[in-house]
Amino acid sequence: MNVILSIKPQYANAIITGEKKVEFRKLAFKREVKKVYIYSSAPEQRIIGYFIIEDIISDSPKGLWKKFKKVGVINEGDFFEYFSNKEIGYSIRIKSVKKFRNQLDPKQIFADFVPPQSYMYCGEIESSRTLKAC
Repeated sequence: MNVILSIKPQYANAIITGEKKVEFRKLAFKREVKKVYIYSSAPEQRIIGYFIIEDIISDSPKGLWKKFKKVGVINEGDFFEYFSNKEIGYSIRIKSVKKFRNQLDPKQIFADFVPPQSYMYCGEIESSRTLKAC
């Protein structure tokens, strides 16, 4: 199973360049996920590539910050604001990244695409016109 994650452009591009080695999330996936398609949110609004998940670590926000602050590409204030009022958070460790040569407009793939608030499950995205079982 794969997902499309909405990620702010500054963080999405840091994943693509390899600078950002983890993606922080408030919610865990309910299914086993191996591949994450990166939807770079407004103003880009494109699927720019994907990454393969190494593993997912759950911990308190303080624990996640201590373990991953050097590879998370987020400042401490923004990190703790994101996790405010959360006892548990998740760090998705990135194994490998693939940048798409041509960024994909999700509206050409999905009939009524609405950017996911957090994530949405999907199949394999092979090109701007091909999607396997979403």
